[in-house]
Amino acid sequence: MEKRAQRADSERTAQAILEAAERVLSDNPAATMEQIAEAAGVSRTTVHRRFASREALVDAMTLWATQQFHNALASVRPDVTPPLVALYQVTAKVLSVKLRWGFAMNAHPAEDGVLTPDVLAQCDVFFRRLEESGALRPGVDLVWARRVYCALIHEAAQDQDSADPDALATRVVDTVLGGFGKPGVTIS
Repeated sequence: MEKRAQRADSERTAQAILEAAERVLSDNPAATMEQIAEAAGVSRTTVHRRFASREALVDAMTLWATQQFHNALASVRPDVTPPLVALYQVTAKVLSVKLRWGFAMNAHPAEDGVLTPDVLAQCDVFFRRLEESGALRPGVDLVWARRVYCALIHEAAQDQDSADPDALATRVVDTVLGGFGKPGVTIS
């Protein structure tokens, strides 16, 4: 039982470091490990014990953010939720993760680690469900629609004037339905 408590404490410490690193590095990408440790409320040696280097810390942040992204998608269950409801919910949850973990999710943009082949395949299935439900016009290029949707989410997350994932999700969904949807189809 004591080992389990120690493991839980260790996980909380690691999580605190990751969250502090996201905040600190978002404000100052050149921040030191010492500044991150201070923000996390731990010693610099604790940070270095968990993450051997700054690069290892950023990699761990990216991995954590990617897992949160996948969890957000899975929680909506877009394979069984009505397509228009799922479109809005997925968009809001993904934007919430991207807004909260922006530094980590943009740390390795060339690798595109979040949009794994599995995630892209799920998105393609999801867009087929939207088409089959009549929400999208027949004959829409679904791969193009998915790519535009992903680009809109990325751009919405860059909007520094609005950190409200629900408002941003509404804008993204309205734009997708305006461009690819059947006339008269809305989420309201």
